[in-house]
Amino acid sequence: MRATVPRVVVAKPAGAREDRHVVALGWFVLALVFVDEVLAVAAAAVWGGWAGGPLLAVAAALAVVAVWWTFASPKAPYGGVVVRPVVKALVFGLASLGLWQAGHPGWALALLVFSVVVNAVALLPFVRRLVPEPTR
Repeated sequence: MRATVPRVVVAKPAGAREDRHVVALGWFVLALVFVDEVLAVAAAAVWGGWAGGPLLAVAAALAVVAVWWTFASPKAPYGGVVVRPVVKALVFGLASLGLWQAGHPGWALALLVFSVVVNAVALLPFVRRLVPEPTR
């Protein structure tokens, strides 16, 4: 006869599995924020190509990258609690306006709605705690 050893089942805390999912969702939201930023650069290039050709397309895209790096990125040298959100709103608004002007009103509206929604979700606490506070 074999002696049976009782199994001890250790219960995981109820929030442990959920916590991993919430963190994964937070990183997914941050990835969507990055996609939104890349779409803004692409929209500027589309507008530049429509308004003045390939040279203006590249210049407009580089201008968006430079403005974003200078004022809106987490480590922006001139970003601040007021400047950063204002520049973000201007960049996404003007990118959408550029798409509209270039003859893509559906894409312009889609970019604007996507930008508002994804950046609003990125302000929720479960997402904000994943990234360190901006330097300024």
